[in-house]
Amino acid sequence: MSKTKAIALFSGGLDSILAIKLIIDQGIDVIACNINTGFGATKDRYEHMKNLCDQVGAELRIIDIQSEYLQDVLFSPKYGYGKHFNPCIDCHSKMFEVAKRIMSDVGASFLISGEVLGQRPMSQNKDALQTVLNESNCDGLLLRPMSAKLLAPTIAEQEGLVEREKLEAIMGRSRDRQFELVEKFGLKDFESPGGGCLLTDENFAKKIRDFIAYDTFAIKDIPVLKYGRHLRLLDGSKLVVGRNKEENEKLQEIDNDKFIHLRTVGIPGPHSLLSKSATPKDRELAARIVLTYCKTKADEKYVVSFDNEEAEFSPLASREEIKPFTIL
Repeated sequence: MSKTKAIALFSGGLDSILAIKLIIDQGIDVIACNINTGFGATKDRYEHMKNLCDQVGAELRIIDIQSEYLQDVLFSPKYGYGKHFNPCIDCHSKMFEVAKRIMSDVGASFLISGEVLGQRPMSQNKDALQTVLNESNCDGLLLRPMSAKLLAPTIAEQEGLVEREKLEAIMGRSRDRQFELVEKFGLKDFESPGGGCLLTDENFAKKIRDFIAYDTFAIKDIPVLKYGRHLRLLDGSKLVVGRNKEENEKLQEIDNDKFIHLRTVGIPGPHSLLSKSATPKDRELAARIVLTYCKTKADEKYVVSFDNEEAEFSPLASREEIKPFTIL
């Protein structure tokens, strides 16, 4: 007889890996699905997630829904945004909808998530949790092991696939019980609670709002927003300037036909991106700004490369002159 299978929505965070462990310990195979919307952390978290899944015995799968997410969720959320640019209720609904879609393919009987009742006042109150179920058509299919005893029994519990008494009754923002479970299960290298989605970040929200005020947003634009210092120039061009070695390397890798690459020639300088449609005035201003972040003298000229086209410019008198153009 084949074992029961479940699909878990796996963020890589502590609550979701604990929820997975609670179900695996009941003899159920769990496929941990990390759904990629494009707005996860700036660092690659695959190794971290794989390590956690290996510790508890879950299979990790990455599902890319970036295109679907931009089209269906990000710019027209039915339930609006959280504090910044985060459409949490609509986002969770989409993720559960996607997970439900693949249940038959893997032979899963139910879904699980690491949500904790009351942990986030807007998106994880009782009404919001129910709204997500209704919108994704997952009512009865989705089990939330961390707060299961405080919620209505799911089909998996009613049919005896899962013992309700072995699940948790966690509520609120305290993490005391989670850390007790960490000790009990012997989890190592787990992620500190909180964070993860860039759309909940105030600074990232500023960058995306600025971008869509001037341009249509596409998947290829997501990496542009993740790195660098962002500026909006006199004629409306976007300039992105790397702030350190890591960001310079990330910006250098970006291949986006909306942007050209700016580099200093003959002197160390930040790697930068500039709107391909930039006017001559904005091209000059961009070059001067980039040079101002270098060790340069205001009365001397230096070579800047726009892709493969080179020209000479002087830096601005000081970084104070950059402030009016700075978004973040």
